[in-house]
Amino acid sequence: MALALMAMSSCSSSKEAGNLRYFQDLTEESGSFDTGNYQSTIQPDNELMITVTSTQPEATAAYNLPLSNPTTTSSLGAGASTPRQPTFLVDPQGDIDFPILGRIHVAGMTTTELAQKLTEMISKDVIDPVVLVRQMSFSVNVMGEVNAPGKKYASNERMSILDALAAAGDLTPYGERTSLLLIREEDGKRTYNKIDLTDSSLLSSPLFYLRPNDVIIVMPNKIRQDNAKYNQFSSYKLSVISTVVSACSIIASLIIALTVK
Repeated sequence: MALALMAMSSCSSSKEAGNLRYFQDLTEESGSFDTGNYQSTIQPDNELMITVTSTQPEATAAYNLPLSNPTTTSSLGAGASTPRQPTFLVDPQGDIDFPILGRIHVAGMTTTELAQKLTEMISKDVIDPVVLVRQMSFSVNVMGEVNAPGKKYASNERMSILDALAAAGDLTPYGERTSLLLIREEDGKRTYNKIDLTDSSLLSSPLFYLRPNDVIIVMPNKIRQDNAKYNQFSSYKLSVISTVVSACSIIASLIIALTVK
């Protein structure tokens, strides 16, 4: 029976191991995919760095946020400090409060589109303004069967699902590669999609690039689930045996005590 169980376990493990490869349908030596015209858009809770300059700095000074309180930097020596770069936080409604111009709706726009809009608005009072908009790093959450779960930050304006998984140390051998869960908030709704890492169509899917605050959950595969069930059953069985042994010990002690008397 032990040999039979080992053989079955080996077969099951071999079958699961076949799913460890990504994009299993890529059998050609080379190829290409249409990546589309993906552009990262501004979303609620994003941080934006916006600076306005012109040939007359005094004319644009009022459109820039004042520098934040300086942060002490140990590498510069005791008492040295550098000011923090001011940023705009996009509120849950997708708006920012911009100096002089007031409340502006920015959600859904690219940084280029926002820069153009601000340039047009500021041009009414300033000659030839130059507006720079940069989306600061955003984060996603990676959970489940990965080697380093947690919050992962993008170093630029876009992060792919492969970037996020790489930042999380890749999937463990027990991660289900054919059914990742991507949870996303958009247009006031929380949506979810299943992702198959063994299918190369993901490379041209609109889900390939992530959005701020996305959540990726890597589900456990059958081996992990079976092991969890076995461990749970073993723990329960051990608990029952321990209880029975304890009860028998107590009964034996009582019998001995009564016999001695």
